[in-house]
Amino acid sequence: MKTHPILLTLAWLGLSLVASAQSTDDPLAPWRSGVKIGPAAPQDGRHTMHSYFNACPESPDGSHVLFYASTARDGHRGEVCIRDRKTGEEKVLATNINAEDAHRVACQQWVSNGKRVVFHGERDKEWFVGCVDLDTMKERVLARGQLAGWSQPNADIVPLYSPHWKPGAHPDLDLINVVNGEKQTPVTVAALKQAYPDWFNQTFGEQHPSIFFPILSPDLNRVFFKMALATGDDPRSKSASARQGLICYSLAAKKFIFMSPKWGHPSWQPDSKHITEMHFATIDTDTGRIISNPGLPTKADRAKAAAENKPVPDSPVHDVSGDHPSMSPDGKLIVTDTVMTSFGGERKYWGVVLTDVKGKGQIIIHKFDNSHGAESWRVSHPHPVFSPDGKRIYFNVSSGPWTQLFVAERP
Repeated sequence: MKTHPILLTLAWLGLSLVASAQSTDDPLAPWRSGVKIGPAAPQDGRHTMHSYFNACPESPDGSHVLFYASTARDGHRGEVCIRDRKTGEEKVLATNINAEDAHRVACQQWVSNGKRVVFHGERDKEWFVGCVDLDTMKERVLARGQLAGWSQPNADIVPLYSPHWKPGAHPDLDLINVVNGEKQTPVTVAALKQAYPDWFNQTFGEQHPSIFFPILSPDLNRVFFKMALATGDDPRSKSASARQGLICYSLAAKKFIFMSPKWGHPSWQPDSKHITEMHFATIDTDTGRIISNPGLPTKADRAKAAAENKPVPDSPVHDVSGDHPSMSPDGKLIVTDTVMTSFGGERKYWGVVLTDVKGKGQIIIHKFDNSHGAESWRVSHPHPVFSPDGKRIYFNVSSGPWTQLFVAERP
């Protein structure tokens, strides 16, 4: 007996609707099984690292992966490369780059909808920001004596800041157009001091800090950053500067809108209004309100457990440590890295953790010994981040002598 084609189609549609409903109810569902994990640019004898959890190494169209490669044991000297995800063909975009560390390497990032790549580094004892146009493969120097903050892959604008260990006469925030080279200075330290005089005077007194580590929002209308006070002239040292504050400025309204004295590991959420912070917290930059993940144990739960000398009650979400969180493009999941002590493991082991923003669940998609890799003064952390379509997660793994960029792809 044959089944009518229309009935088969209806049955298939029914199964699809059920699967879709399950996926909607549980955004973790596609990641619970069948996830493929492996090196994104396999090759022996080199480090391959993506830059940070604020920038995805995959191009906006999904065709290429951007990474920093180095054969130096500390990872401090290398080149910026792209790799075709289908063919495996690699191209070197820039060479002879000295990085500040193996933690953010060259801060390489996609801009101009994938038409260009921006990076920074030191060459011939000069720090600079470079740009490579993929159509011509030619490198241009965008700025000398400055470093690149984090832009967005669809933008032609990149934030610039002066070296935090030696800002010189220009401690302010610049924006540069990678197409025509035009530069403007929308935020100054003087304006910040005027906006938050009590905090500024208490934190810095008569000293002269500089704006550090600016990150543009997805809609390009806001930027957040921290302040740095130079404390040493060696950029490859923890004593190079002291960093303070989390400040958010509206480029559209031309005013400061939020300030917190504490900087953790912030990243923008897709709505360009909220920031994801450590321990799955959400900051509303309009109000400064901090919202905890509803699946975490409450302060009252922890206080009661401590008072009674009992373990904290089980909850859908475990807290994490050392995390660098970022949100999925659909705003339903947070991916972060963590030392596995929060999950009963050894401190040298790290995990890539996915958590439902509604607090209904959490899974570990990969765990590994992260105590090896690049021998830099500031070690490489996994720094997981979603692909533009949300179907892959990229992260660094230092389980062997070479730190490698890995990718986890859901089925």
